[in-house]
Amino acid sequence: MTAARDLAGREDALALVTEFYRRAFDDGLLGPVFRDVARLDLPAHLPVIADFWATVLFRAGTYRRNLLRVHLDLHERFPLTSAHFTRWLALWAATVDDLFTGEKADLAKSQAERIAWSMIRRLRREDASELVTIRRRDEVEER
Repeated sequence: MTAARDLAGREDALALVTEFYRRAFDDGLLGPVFRDVARLDLPAHLPVIADFWATVLFRAGTYRRNLLRVHLDLHERFPLTSAHFTRWLALWAATVDDLFTGEKADLAKSQAERIAWSMIRRLRREDASELVTIRRRDEVEER
C-alpha cells in the first residue's frame, strides 16, 4: 500500500482502526489477547476506538470512556507486558504508515507511543508521568 494523504477526520480514524484490528487479530502475540481474553466485539468496539482517535487527533471530544480502566480490567485477567505494548506500537505504526502520511499520521504514531508507555507504567502501579521516565533516564546517564 502507498500512503497518499494525511488523516483528515473521524472516517479516516475509523478506516485506520479497522485495518489495525484486522492485523492485530491475525497477529501471533496480540491476536489471542484480543480474541480470547478481551473477546472484542469488533462491530461494537471499532466506533468507540474511532471516537478515541478522533478525539486524540482532531479534538473531537467524542470519546467519553475510561481507557485506562478497560486496560486495568484486562490486565487483571491477563497480565499485559512490555512485549504486548511494543508489538501493538509496531503494528500501529506500520498500519498508519501503510494508509496515511503527514502531520496527523505522525501525531497518531507519537501519541500512541506516549499513551502506551503511560499505560504500562500505570498497569505496573508506577507514576504515569513522562517526567518520571525522563528523570530516571537522566539519573542513569549521570551514573
